[in-house]
Amino acid sequence: MSIKRLFDFANHALIKFPQSAMYVTKHKGNWIKTSTKEFVNQGNKISRGLLKLGIQPGDKIAIITSATRTEWAIMDFGILQIGAVTVPVYPTISSEDYEYIFNNAEIKYCFVSDKELVDKVNSIKQNIPTIKGVFSFDEIDGVANWSEILDLGESESTQNEVTDLSNSINEDDLATLIYTSGTTGKPKGVMLTHKNIVSNVLASDSRIPRKKGLDNEDTRALSFLPICHIFERMIFYLFTYNGISIYFAESIEKMGENIKEVQPHYMTVVPRLIEKVYDKIYDKGVSAGGLKSKIFLWALGINKAKQTINKKPSTLSEIIADKLVFKKWREGLGGEIITLVSGSAALSDRLNKMFWNAGIPILEGYGLTETSPVISVNSMDKMKVGTVGHPLDNLKVKIQEDGEITVKGPSITIGYFKNEEQTKEAFTEDGYFKTGDIGHIDDDGFLKITDRKKEMFKTSGGKYIAPQVIENMAKASKFIEQIMVIGEGEKMPCALIQPDFNFASHWAERKNINIGKTNEEIANSPELKTRIEKEIDYLNSKLGHWEQIKKFELTPEIWSIENGLLTPTMKLKRKMVKEKFIQLYNKIYGHDLGQG
Repeated sequence: MSIKRLFDFANHALIKFPQSAMYVTKHKGNWIKTSTKEFVNQGNKISRGLLKLGIQPGDKIAIITSATRTEWAIMDFGILQIGAVTVPVYPTISSEDYEYIFNNAEIKYCFVSDKELVDKVNSIKQNIPTIKGVFSFDEIDGVANWSEILDLGESESTQNEVTDLSNSINEDDLATLIYTSGTTGKPKGVMLTHKNIVSNVLASDSRIPRKKGLDNEDTRALSFLPICHIFERMIFYLFTYNGISIYFAESIEKMGENIKEVQPHYMTVVPRLIEKVYDKIYDKGVSAGGLKSKIFLWALGINKAKQTINKKPSTLSEIIADKLVFKKWREGLGGEIITLVSGSAALSDRLNKMFWNAGIPILEGYGLTETSPVISVNSMDKMKVGTVGHPLDNLKVKIQEDGEITVKGPSITIGYFKNEEQTKEAFTEDGYFKTGDIGHIDDDGFLKITDRKKEMFKTSGGKYIAPQVIENMAKASKFIEQIMVIGEGEKMPCALIQPDFNFASHWAERKNINIGKTNEEIANSPELKTRIEKEIDYLNSKLGHWEQIKKFELTPEIWSIENGLLTPTMKLKRKMVKEKFIQLYNKIYGHDLGQG
């Protein structure tokens, strides 16, 4: 069958890959499987139920879930096939942002996963004139349950109406509104059509490796990134298209447990997770002591010295290192991984190469919400560390004179909801979308990102600084959890650093140094600052003189989504970080001492 609309993926899977475990969610300790047939039947019930509630094509329905679950997928299918528009919302954003999004999108109904989210929505509900009801996936006293919609749509007598509506939906119709939190200002509603996302799924399909002899029924993906983010959502449709069973992880905290249970073949990841996984492996390796630690460090040396990635161990040293050390890494990820797909931010070259050489391929890609999202991605046969791969075949990528990456093609947004001015600003005169990223395409056709255009700044001496490049290099240090390079309009670049408090504590314990117990005490420790200074000196040795970090201060607080310092995709909210730690900023530049 021809796939033109998002709900076509499930219907395609029903015809081509009917299976007993299409989507799987853990409930009360058990993995509950939903078959392809059951999924489509449930989706049809939702469609019929929503029509009885008076939902019309074009109406907006919000879906918010703390952890992705099968109910989300059923709602998505049921909403889309009657021409309504899904508005997935991050669970972690503020109530003020909820209120803005619900009013801007004119939300009719809202479906949430749990009591905490019900309370959050109810706290602003009286300020949303368009909202008619809030339903929960969990059973909560006094709260309407999503099963009421299923019950409303139980009778198949109105299925013809669903079919007629479904047939009338065009690929250019609006499918979803995704509000990007951004690092400044109000959230922007990115309008994505069915064609936008479908074209991206189909163009990305050839980049995903398959394992010979592995039956679709037995192929498993573990999904844990927020499905409200277009990266995970596009991959979700891609797995559905290929008949791959999707297991929804319970939470980040239970990832290790879920990986052992599911033994996935595919997982999407963000660089921060890879960094955390490696830090855990490293800490375990060096703290084992004696011969075990020596073998671990020797194996890392063999890994580092390996010249060609994606090559099976060939020398005796490589074979021994693989058997003694790297085989355990793979077992730690379930032992069946074909590939990890990484997006959302830059992955360090060092870690990328290390995991490939450990037999855990990471395919790094690049894109934005506005591009549905993939612009480019590496593949097993065309892969280069330090790049984000070749652009997709159905896209045109043009590097503008100032280095900005611009892109044109079927997966590019039709614009920002109710904001013609911002939409116009987002495109060049010849119709290319401005990504806001700086980069270049090398001689082999690989795209390399060097920085965010908006984040580059000039020092008072007129020198341009690309902070993201420096920050990504700095985060290779185990002592540095987060870093923000500062210095716009100042005489020199400096940095605010959030140390990895756990690693710092373990380091102090090993060295028998007292750096305190609380985060504030640790951040104020002269011994820790002196040690991190060594890390910065090493970083500076790799930088040009004008971009070297001259001073830094350690922040006494963890930078998180909850305290507004990071976006839901873990990007820095630079303005908020600066405001939060303005005293440290002033201390660095001497503003509070009258030395500005």
